[in-house]
Amino acid sequence: MNEYAYFAGCTMPVRNLNYDISMRKVAEALGIKLIDIPEFGCCGYPLGSLDYHTMLLLSARNLCIAEEKGVEVVTGCTGCAGTLSKVNKALKEHTDKRKKVNLELSKLGHEFRGKTRVRHFARMLYDDVGPDKIRAAIKKPLSGINIAAHYGCHYLKPTEAFENPESAERPHTLDNLIEATGATAMDYGAKLLCCGGDVLGIDEMTALKMAREKFRRLSDSGADAMALICPFCAVMYDAGQKTIEVKLQEKFNLPVLYYPQLLGLAMGIDDKALGLQLNRTRVKDLVDRIKKL
Repeated sequence: MNEYAYFAGCTMPVRNLNYDISMRKVAEALGIKLIDIPEFGCCGYPLGSLDYHTMLLLSARNLCIAEEKGVEVVTGCTGCAGTLSKVNKALKEHTDKRKKVNLELSKLGHEFRGKTRVRHFARMLYDDVGPDKIRAAIKKPLSGINIAAHYGCHYLKPTEAFENPESAERPHTLDNLIEATGATAMDYGAKLLCCGGDVLGIDEMTALKMAREKFRRLSDSGADAMALICPFCAVMYDAGQKTIEVKLQEKFNLPVLYYPQLLGLAMGIDDKALGLQLNRTRVKDLVDRIKKL
């Protein structure tokens, strides 16, 4: 059984329990053990543009904890994955930064040695499990279901932070994982648009308009649902879809699921066990359709 230190981050335990629940269920079904680490704290992402050194310290502390336990880090949050990966690489490559950080970490009994890896949950599925094994675990192939993949910004960027990065302009891993369920991964022009989540705390209307643009581009595409892999993208596209309806007077009725929820349905896992009752967009019609396949 593959084991990973599960980094839940700040957003998922509070606003995205359906994501957390579905990742755990799918991991268990695939023989993957996600180890909860109570000592983990914030990855440091919110401080990246304000206090770079503090961000380094916060991330490095988490990396040290994983190193000490001898496990790799897996997270469902693209912001956490990007930040932890970026810091991991920076401290491995820059002796001066590593010495400065370790001087302060030593007060907590830690030392960064650069002995662990960090990956997003979806990338771990793609690399370690693989589309072939996922296909073998499918009990209800999602034939005839059209899924629009939303990668989000931080899953792909900064490219140089990741091991074996894929092209930020022509990504494929999420599409391949979607197609492993039997569904069709749609190619559409708005695939790489930002959800607007990083703008939300500063200018809500601009953020909502950014999310609306993708919905507009998808409205006539024949998409049955959107699949995503980022908790803050879900804030914009799942929870935010109702806000767009109220504040921008446009209604799209597009179901939004996390990829592990989609995969779990294809694996025959009960929809409630995947937390689909917590999704803000209406998914019942899609779930009923899948059950009849």
